Amino acid sequence: MSEQSIYALTYEQLENFLTENGQRRFRTDQVWNWLYVKRVSAFNEMKNINKETIELLEENFVLHTMEEGLRQESEDGTVKYLFRLSDGNLIETVLMRFNYGLSVCVTTQVGCRVGCSFCASGLLRKNRDLDAGEIVEQIMNVQKDVDKKDEDERVSHIVVMGIGEPFDNFNNLMDFINVVNHDAGLNIGARHITVSTSGLAHKIYKWADTGTQVNLAISLHAPNNELRSSIMQINKAFPIEKLMDAVDYYLERVNRRVTYEYIMLKDVNDHKEDAEELVELLANKRHLTYVNLIPYNTVSELDQYERSDSPTIKAFFETLQENGINCGVRWENGADIDAACGQLRSRQVNKENAARKEIPS
Repeated sequence: MSEQSIYALTYEQLENFLTENGQRRFRTDQVWNWLYVKRVSAFNEMKNINKETIELLEENFVLHTMEEGLRQESEDGTVKYLFRLSDGNLIETVLMRFNYGLSVCVTTQVGCRVGCSFCASGLLRKNRDLDAGEIVEQIMNVQKDVDKKDEDERVSHIVVMGIGEPFDNFNNLMDFINVVNHDAGLNIGARHITVSTSGLAHKIYKWADTGTQVNLAISLHAPNNELRSSIMQINKAFPIEKLMDAVDYYLERVNRRVTYEYIMLKDVNDHKEDAEELVELLANKRHLTYVNLIPYNTVSELDQYERSDSPTIKAFFETLQENGINCGVRWENGADIDAACGQLRSRQVNKENAARKEIPS
């Protein structure tokens, strides 16, 4: 990209840049504070920074690489943002309100190449990775929007579960976590951040080796290879045996609970036998296991799937619980808007493509 976002820099990278360009080390704390505590919208708003430093920042970085295209607001307080990047691509970001605080779901890629058959994110294939600045800027844009209504309210939790596979963009993901976790800035605790992967086993090993205390979630969605491969192409590359070996390594190195996401698809993966097989799969790690049952958000473009009904979800839940598997049911936020991940983006891209075709040459 031609313009580098200053949000892409970790604290250490910002310090190195400033000192290498003749600035004194204390400037790093000042700039960092203006970016993440005072949350300025322009470099010249940094009032205690000298003109030379401001010009240096303006010559090398930008504060804005995206603009808000659309937004949808739900009755439950959920806000879905559609941001247009500097190259014209679109991404989604979601603000969710819970009793424990504000949580933001961020996107890590433009499109997705994992190819889960039930997911709206995969309707448009991966175009590129987001850089760390573009991921951080999603948080900053949401926080600044929140500031307009209540300056005391802050984003306290992050889920990296938006469009794309986070572990397919590993280095930018790690820089993003470094920035938002820094205690002199946004100070979002590692245990308040959750990263979800579709099951890139080799990257789970790499993740474990970092020793991070950030929560790990795995999109499992099926208890055996045959079923999982039929709905998730990634399972052909990383079958359940390889995935569970990687999880065992993670548990050994980090000793932190893993969340398994399990979307409830009617007459696909919601049978009692599926629940019993899931119990067997997770039995030897049940003390560090939590299964998150997710009622399916229907997607009009993917009409082969329907949501499991409430009695079926309840029976599945009870089978897991009775067998010592900690679990819960995640009822969706924003049910009255385009709740499915990637759905708003997909519809907008299709609308814009159709409009272009109607323009006479």
